[in-house]
Amino acid sequence: MKVCEITGKVALVGNNVSHSNKKTKRRFSPNLKTKRFWSEEEGRWITLKVSAAGMKTINKKGLANAMKEAAAAKIIY
Repeated sequence: MKVCEITGKVALVGNNVSHSNKKTKRRFSPNLKTKRFWSEEEGRWITLKVSAAGMKTINKKGLANAMKEAAAAKIIY
């Protein structure tokens, strides 16, 4: 299943709408990339499947804080 490990984004469901206004189901997948991040605390590379928004969050808050907040959010839900 396509899930961002930082933001928790998942695929959404919607419709393709043709010129004749006929609707068929489709999925909107999150923009996921497999990316390696260097962890200063652990001294090793960590591979995450993150969305573009997740990468921006890591750049802003740092890897350790972003992972801590992501783990806390998973406990709540």
